[in-house]
Amino acid sequence: MMTNADSGVSEGVGGVPFAMRGPLHVPVERYYDRGFFELEKRKLWPKVWQMACRLEEIPSPGDFVEYEICDQSILIVRQDDLSIKAFHNACRHRGVQLGKGTGRMPKGQIVCPFHGWRWNIDGSSSFVYGKEGFEPECVRPEDLRLPEVKVDIWGACAWINMDPEARPLAEALAPAAQLLDAIGFANMRVWWWKEIILRSNWKIAQEAFHEGWHVMRTHPQLTMGMGEDYPVDNVEYTTFENGHARFQGRFDPTAGGVAEGRGADQFLERSTTLWEGQDAMTLKRDIDVFMGMRNRVPPGEDFPTAAIAALFEYWQGAGIPVPPKNEGVRLWGGEVFLFPNFFVLPMYGNALCYRIRPHDDDPECCRFEIFSLTTYPEGHEPGRAHLMGRFEPDDAENLGLIPRQDVRNIERQQRGLHSLGFTELRLATEWESPISNMHIELDRYLAR
Repeated sequence: MMTNADSGVSEGVGGVPFAMRGPLHVPVERYYDRGFFELEKRKLWPKVWQMACRLEEIPSPGDFVEYEICDQSILIVRQDDLSIKAFHNACRHRGVQLGKGTGRMPKGQIVCPFHGWRWNIDGSSSFVYGKEGFEPECVRPEDLRLPEVKVDIWGACAWINMDPEARPLAEALAPAAQLLDAIGFANMRVWWWKEIILRSNWKIAQEAFHEGWHVMRTHPQLTMGMGEDYPVDNVEYTTFENGHARFQGRFDPTAGGVAEGRGADQFLERSTTLWEGQDAMTLKRDIDVFMGMRNRVPPGEDFPTAAIAALFEYWQGAGIPVPPKNEGVRLWGGEVFLFPNFFVLPMYGNALCYRIRPHDDDPECCRFEIFSLTTYPEGHEPGRAHLMGRFEPDDAENLGLIPRQDVRNIERQQRGLHSLGFTELRLATEWESPISNMHIELDRYLAR
């Protein structure tokens, strides 16, 4: 495991343009240079495990999702035995894409819209229209089978890797994924899911969420009036091998002593502000439980501890499968980053998730997806998950205040990177160590 004190330079970065020379400086060209972007397309995205879809996007046999990354399209298909397969999304005849977006394969068949060739959902060829017009060597069944992509499951998500020699998913996600296992991440399901197209490099967009000390200026409503007195060191940062990282509060949020204060008014105000600002991490049902405790905790007693205890009691009574209190609760209000581009911000039995990837073959444009997840009572999980839509970054009707505050800085930062007077990012030693850790891991992929 790498620690905050690590200052080593990425090994074996020969041939990587604008390579990281240390953990404190990031060359600006990494965020807009076409050659660097093309290197990512060849050496990162085809070789790394990526979260391709939520399992509830494809609940039934024949359901499919198209996952796009740069110029590659992967088809993820639920099988008859409820397992999952992933295929390169191109007809074996003339390369037409077999599936677009999301849907269900009619009658359990993958059908080419051009000439009607068909495949079973396991990828085996089932029908070749005009077969008699081909030489036998062009239509051998083993050659017509759809080429598979490695796929595995973790955290109620399907992950894909286009490299046939890729190491196992569990090894690639270690040790960060185990942190999320402890809080029951696999039990969470989509509450809502939205997308924004940002005029920024995918790395710039996600670096905004590698640290929590931007709250003071970006989200002043969350400081409860403290302004610049809001403590910059109330969060601890840890970087891991494989490019992963986390940050979490320095205190147990379910016990006394949290620096933010222990009174009912402040706790309820901050919780309500978080719910109203994004409808994620803290949801209306949590607020209802907390409000129910408003007049039940005697003055002078620790209100947040009592409110959280009531929340655990509510979960148990409602049949909501949130694990009992364990060390994982320290992640509440923090974040776990899974390299290269997936974030989980857990709180109570909920989580806010981000997935960020390049868009339209443009180094300075990205798809920024926001998932609000929650844990439903057993037997009352929702149906198929659907993207609610693609929204403008300033859409106040469809995006809460908190995400709007976050994304407004991202495009301004991307434009600022082109200033002739700015050549590199200067990173804080501890508070921004996850950013340099991500870049150093990226260089390892690019140097291979």
